[in-house]
Amino acid sequence: VQLQASGGGLVQAGDSLTLSCVVSGLTFNDYNLGWFRQAPGREREFVAAISWNGDGIQSADSVEGRFTISRDNAKNTVDLQMNNLKPEDTATYYCGALRLFWTNLKAQTRYDYWGQGTEVTVSS
Repeated sequence: VQLQASGGGLVQAGDSLTLSCVVSGLTFNDYNLGWFRQAPGREREFVAAISWNGDGIQSADSVEGRFTISRDNAKNTVDLQMNNLKPEDTATYYCGALRLFWTNLKAQTRYDYWGQGTEVTVSS
């Protein structure tokens, strides 16, 4: 199983960025997908997640209205569109896969697979 995250970079506050995660080696439709992030010196935290069929979406309060998660079951990808980025969004972003029978998409300890992370730096 492989989750390959990409799209990170250095941007200025107020800019937009789209992260993408390509998933292989598993039955994509059998998994919920999530994005988490970890800032230096802090624990990894939930950002957003989408259910296996796309009908359920959960987002952290800190990104609500700015970040949008989506998935393409034909391409085995999950994207995170990030708008109006803030310096506090600076972190390494990780995509994860959670089997579909788990309904709490924020429970990172339940996730079965993780990508390697992509770094996002937002300057003020």
